[in-house]
Amino acid sequence: MKKMLTKEEIKEVINILMDLYPDAKSELNYSNSFELLIATILSAQCTDVQVNKTTKELFKEYKTPEDFLTLTEEELGEKIRSCGFYKTKSKNILATCELLIKNYGGKVPDTLEELMTLPGVGRKTANVVLSNVFGVPAIAVDTHVFRVSNRIGLADSSNVLDTEKDLMDNIDKDMWAKAHHLLIFHGRRICKARKPLCHKCPLTDYCFYYKEVINKDGEDC
Repeated sequence: MKKMLTKEEIKEVINILMDLYPDAKSELNYSNSFELLIATILSAQCTDVQVNKTTKELFKEYKTPEDFLTLTEEELGEKIRSCGFYKTKSKNILATCELLIKNYGGKVPDTLEELMTLPGVGRKTANVVLSNVFGVPAIAVDTHVFRVSNRIGLADSSNVLDTEKDLMDNIDKDMWAKAHHLLIFHGRRICKARKPLCHKCPLTDYCFYYKEVINKDGEDC
């Protein structure tokens, strides 16, 4: 049996998070769909803060797929080295730019299926682009969304895809994109991976993790 809150309880959790983080949105800096696509590819295993430092300089000179293709893998790799896994990311970004020009007239496609044909673009990255620049209802499940939603009881799954399905079932469609940002904000600020700040969290009355792990012996974190 799944260990999840009721839909009414989940609505209450979302409302509490809305009050807590009224300005929740993407913390990646971008001005168009192409920049967000590149920034999201760079964000794999890297903080948004570091990605923003990198793209601040990168996007000044390289604004289009054509611009990026003036670089070799090695040259681009040096420019994005600080984001980690720079060799793989450089290869994927240039291959993606080639496909954007070849198949989509240099534009970023606006469907999940098309986005996922691009090198370095998985379901999470595709959903980030769809929800943030195309207004398509989507929930991108990154490490924060996965951890927070399963701890609280918005989902009860052991993998990313099933967590996404749980969230889509449990949250109103018009709130999917917003919920994604709310859960990320909560994961970065309070519900941290190693030492969650439960004493600061307004969700302890709902949270399965707090009730069963943290507070099972009357203890607090």
